[in-house]
Amino acid sequence: MKTMKLFLGMILSTILLTSCYREEVIITNTNPGISLNQLLGSYQLWYVDINQTQGFGETPFLQIAFTVSFDNGRMYANNNLVGFGSQGNGFGVEIGTYDTFDMILDTYHVIDGYDSFDVYQINGNTIELYNPFTDTSYFLRGYQRTTFDYDFIFYDNIHYFLQEYEAWEKVYTSEFGALNEFDNENYLQFLAGGNDATFRSSQDVNINNPNAIFWDYTGIYGVSDVAGNLYLKTLTLDYDFFDNEFFELSVINDGTIELLHASSGTIYEFVGRGYIPYYRNSDSQGKVTNEDVKPKKRKQKSPKVNNPRHNTRR
Repeated sequence: MKTMKLFLGMILSTILLTSCYREEVIITNTNPGISLNQLLGSYQLWYVDINQTQGFGETPFLQIAFTVSFDNGRMYANNNLVGFGSQGNGFGVEIGTYDTFDMILDTYHVIDGYDSFDVYQINGNTIELYNPFTDTSYFLRGYQRTTFDYDFIFYDNIHYFLQEYEAWEKVYTSEFGALNEFDNENYLQFLAGGNDATFRSSQDVNINNPNAIFWDYTGIYGVSDVAGNLYLKTLTLDYDFFDNEFFELSVINDGTIELLHASSGTIYEFVGRGYIPYYRNSDSQGKVTNEDVKPKKRKQKSPKVNNPRHNTRR
C-alpha cells in the first residue's frame, strides 16, 4: 500500500454517518410569556440540530458545536465527542458571554467575536436563532443533563470522533484471522475539513510524534449504521488497487476503537494519538486555557433551503 493517490471523487461521501433525515420545522412566532434569559435557562443543554438549518450562511461557533448552554451570562459548548458528557460536568467548555434584550440574543465568542440573533420559540423545547447578518437560522432543542442521550449523539456523530486525534495507532492484532494486506497498516488518520471523508494510512512503526508519520496512502472513507445496533458501525476504507477494506467498528472508550476485518476475521485495536480539542483546550473545570484553530465543523447533510425569515432590524 505504498501508492499515494488522493481521491477527489465522492464515491463514499454519500454514506457518511450523519443522517440526512430532515424533520419539518413549522415556523411560528410563539410568545414564550417569559423573558429570553429565562427561556435560555429553562434547559441546561441546547442540541444544535444542524440538519434543520435554514439559509446559506454560517455562524462558526454554532457550526462546530453539538450543544450550547446559557448560564447567567456565560456560554458553554460541547465541541468535541472525546469527553462528551463528562467535560465541564456535561456542559463542555466555556466559549464566551451573552446578553439579552427583549427577544434579541447578543453573543461574544472568545474566538469569533460579536454576533446577534433574533430568537423565536418554535415549541416547548425548540428555539430558533436567526442571524440577520447571514440570513441563517439554527434550530436548538432543549434538554436537561439527566435526560440528554449523550450516547446517541456520540454514536450518531461518530464520523467526527475519528477526526479528533492526529492519528490512530494499531496496538493489537488478534492471533486468529487470515493473513491480509491490512496487517501491514499501523497508523490511520481521518482528516477534518475538505470533503470530510479523507483518510490516510501508514506502515511506519513506533512513531512517537504523529507529525513524524510518513503517510503511504490517501483515500476516501465512509462510516455507516448497522441496522438494529446503535453501538456498532461499519467503516469502509477505499483502496483503489484492490477491494475496499471493510470493518465493523466498535468504540471501546474515548481513545480506543476496535476494527473487525470482515473478510479475514482479524480484530485490530487502535489507540488515538494527539488529541485535537477544537477551538480551545480546557482544564477540569472547563475554563479556557488555550486556543486551537483546527478546521473541523459539522456538515449539514440535508439540502440547504432559503430562509423564510426576514431581517427586521433595518
